[in-house]
Amino acid sequence: MSKRYLIKHAKMVNEGEQKEVDLLLSNGRIEQIAGEISGEKADEVLDASGQYLLPGLIDDQVHFREPGLTHKADIASESRAAVAGGVTSYMEMPNCKPPTIGLETLLEKRAIAEARSSANYAFYLGGTNDNLEAVKSIDPNLICGVKVFMGSSTGNMLVDAPKILEGIFASSPTLIATHCEDTPTIKRNEALYREKYGENVPFDAHPIIRNEEACYLSSSMAVELAKKHGAHLHILHITTAKELELFEAGPIENKHITSEACVHHMYFDQGDYQKHGSNIKCNPAIKTAQDREAILRAIIDDRIDVIATDHAPHTIEEKAQSYFSAPSGLPLVQHSLQTLLEHYHNGVFSLEKIVHKTSHAVAQRFKVKERGFIREGYWGDLVLVSLDTPYAVNKGNVLSKCGWSPFEGTTFRSSVTATFVSGQLAYANGQVLPCKGQALEFVRK
Repeated sequence: MSKRYLIKHAKMVNEGEQKEVDLLLSNGRIEQIAGEISGEKADEVLDASGQYLLPGLIDDQVHFREPGLTHKADIASESRAAVAGGVTSYMEMPNCKPPTIGLETLLEKRAIAEARSSANYAFYLGGTNDNLEAVKSIDPNLICGVKVFMGSSTGNMLVDAPKILEGIFASSPTLIATHCEDTPTIKRNEALYREKYGENVPFDAHPIIRNEEACYLSSSMAVELAKKHGAHLHILHITTAKELELFEAGPIENKHITSEACVHHMYFDQGDYQKHGSNIKCNPAIKTAQDREAILRAIIDDRIDVIATDHAPHTIEEKAQSYFSAPSGLPLVQHSLQTLLEHYHNGVFSLEKIVHKTSHAVAQRFKVKERGFIREGYWGDLVLVSLDTPYAVNKGNVLSKCGWSPFEGTTFRSSVTATFVSGQLAYANGQVLPCKGQALEFVRK
């Protein structure tokens, strides 16, 4: 029996509306939502006066680096960073060592998470040029989706054999999530810059090397394949205005082709390479201010369906290398909600829009069972935020194992005050508390 928590006087943001409520958690689930609930029903009462109660974020794209790359990050460390940021569930990528490309490696990773994860978890099965049968035969309820690197991959995970791509799009038992960048275009651009600069290519060339053309060529191919085979396609981390023409505006229900934007592509732009250099080098690249503004507009009009992080830690020593040696990726999961709340403060997003894109729509797209909404009977995945309590990011409060953040020196206008994971108080008073996440379940045929 888990502890019974009563959250009182919170302003709940859920399913397109705000209202002040009391909420009772019992046995891991939301037992009651009402205007007034007696404190006698609870073991512990939290006064949330002046705070906003949101569904916990479901991040559909993280790299927690375990197994095989645990000098950068691991499931225990990164899930702790996640709950400190209000992320209660995550979907983790397959490009670790060994890669998650078959049932055995998938089950091994699930066992690690069961033992060590503070947040709820699910994992992608990775596609390769030689594991089509594993993709076809996987139990769709064991994975959140099939991940296909259609360019820019780690190890042997680039899927560029036309026959295999056709096979995955024709036969995948679940949603296909794609990283879309055209490798030949990138290689040509790299060669041009290497010829000019050698190894010392300036980091502000990154969005020119990994340019709009590279993104659009690959994204449009994925959309074409999905339409040809009737596949459920989810294109990750859209970075260009041009790609937006590939997607329909409107609600996510009944869409077969959806898209995702990441918080750093909405926060930084090409001008920030001068200050941050390799620390904001990521694939696909952070691009122009015009691209960033187009992404923000596409979230508002529902052309982009989901917001995530692509949290991808590397050590500061690795990032300190020259252009071709410095790896791509940055740690984001601890501060993703706070970056989105900056857009709220700036009048760009409503709180309801943030909740929809980070919780409701993710649960709907991936068919997550009984999470992503604040509803009686659903699991108690919740986050409390104070919109007027500033939070300064510094090395001392970064929880990712890599020990740094691109937001160091930034003071966000909002703070995460408490996080509940499956009804357990996982974060409060600036501290991550002992908590055990659960495997996400899916409602699939």
